[in-house]
Amino acid sequence: MGEFTTLMARDGHNFQAYLAAPPAKSRGGVVVIQEIFGVNRHIRSVTDGFAQAGYTAIAPALFDRIRRGIELGYSAAEITEGRNYAHELDPDLILKDLAAAIAVIAHAGHVATVGYCFGGAQSYRAACRLPIQCAVVYYGRVQDDGTSPRCPVLYHFGDADQSIPPQEVARIQALHPHGTYFIYPGAGHGFNCDLRSSYDPAAAALARQRTLEFLEQNLQPEGAGRSAPATGGQG
Repeated sequence: MGEFTTLMARDGHNFQAYLAAPPAKSRGGVVVIQEIFGVNRHIRSVTDGFAQAGYTAIAPALFDRIRRGIELGYSAAEITEGRNYAHELDPDLILKDLAAAIAVIAHAGHVATVGYCFGGAQSYRAACRLPIQCAVVYYGRVQDDGTSPRCPVLYHFGDADQSIPPQEVARIQALHPHGTYFIYPGAGHGFNCDLRSSYDPAAAALARQRTLEFLEQNLQPEGAGRSAPATGGQG
């Protein structure tokens, strides 16, 4: 559905991004932020899914800062490789790439970021530092960025996530008490990815529904009946 295009960040870096257009008039823009596996088949599918839901969606290839065309699977070796790539990236340069992606789809209306794992942490940083209307964090290890989110943030976590256990979620809630949190019973890390053994179809479907409702609430034009998101809860 979508296709790759070339973007330029403000520091002159050229990089690829997967861009998907909606079938009708756009309801806004969504920047999909990759996991440690690059803009692979799953992330492209997620991006296409937001386009099908009516949004102009784009997934910037953040690993192009290291080498163009990195796409990984989910083996133990590839997980280690992806983590190493993620650790190589300069956080401030990530923000430059996200800012370029936001600028490309700004014509669509208000813009949100939706990030997964590594990308979830970047989605939180975008909420703190970039001109977006809202952000969604899927099982991201959020750290104190020295400032607070400037827009609504929705969080999805699984209560069986060994990478982000309940005490880590509690730390994040204390860091950002005004966020909207949903905890999915029995769901592990990466529960949204249908290519991973941790995929949880029920949790993924419910999280997608809640994400789309959150985007609808927060990406409407001013004065179009925007309402506050739910306070969150279990499952």
